[in-house]
Amino acid sequence: MSSETTVVAVQYRLQEWAVQIRECQNRPAGMSVIDWCAGHGITKANYYYRLRRVREVCLESLAPEAPVHQIVPVNPGLLQEEPQGGSGIQQGLCVSVNGFSIHITESTPMPLLAAVLKVVQHAQ
Repeated sequence: MSSETTVVAVQYRLQEWAVQIRECQNRPAGMSVIDWCAGHGITKANYYYRLRRVREVCLESLAPEAPVHQIVPVNPGLLQEEPQGGSGIQQGLCVSVNGFSIHITESTPMPLLAAVLKVVQHAQ
């Protein structure tokens, strides 16, 4: 058997197992996994083996993990310390993009804002 044929056979088997797992998970209320397995001619151990293999394949097919943290260099010349008013809150505009909130004031340098928005636009 060629390796291509083997891959197809494994994929087919995993699809069959996924259907079985779905059926077992949708079994009637009150029916145990053991009872469902007995009715379908497989052992409980075999069911859980198939469940584990299907889950592994599903996880492998997901997109690669995004880096936990991305460091974005910012030119220190773009950063400015803002004097705080008596309330500690500075008037400005708050923008939320992709779950990030950015507080923008009239003194926020436009190149800094453009750089931050560019990074946030592509963040997940």
